[in-house]
Amino acid sequence: MFKWRKWNRVTHRDLGYFFVGMTIIYGLSGIALNHMRDWNPNYIIQTKEIEVNAPLYQDNINKEFVLSILRKFNEQNNFKKFYFPDESTLKIFLQGGSIRIDLDSGMGLIEKIGRRPVFYEVNFLHYNPGVLWTWFSDIFSASLIILAITGLFIIRGKNGITGRGAWLTATGIIIPLAFLIWLL
Repeated sequence: MFKWRKWNRVTHRDLGYFFVGMTIIYGLSGIALNHMRDWNPNYIIQTKEIEVNAPLYQDNINKEFVLSILRKFNEQNNFKKFYFPDESTLKIFLQGGSIRIDLDSGMGLIEKIGRRPVFYEVNFLHYNPGVLWTWFSDIFSASLIILAITGLFIIRGKNGITGRGAWLTATGIIIPLAFLIWLL
């Protein structure tokens, strides 16, 4: 006689163990992507107000002068290039950021950009970076369906799918449907 409950448990257990890493990756990136309006999940952007001697004139600004400004803020090794987006602004590009200085007031802003640890990497994977990863993600997605279905039949009795589990399952289906009806 075929022991379907045994194979159900084995399938559920083994898929759960195998895909625990993927579940964490997609869970973390899902949280990050849900809150993109609140924060940048991929990058940390730090800003710092600065002041340099003013007034400054475009005619007097060259690479050496820009490097002298950068030395004051220990950014000279990060210099890439500079330009003037308009007649009263100096924009300096740095490795991992930029500086914008108002030539009239001497006030400026250093903006440094760095990858947000963990979230950058999990979001990179969530965006499907390649064909092989897409295949692996598709297999994971199909396995989530199998995990959901096999999970329904793990426990028997009053806490299983014929008792308490039925109410929880129905509620878990009704909530997303209600949101669809409400939001569409």
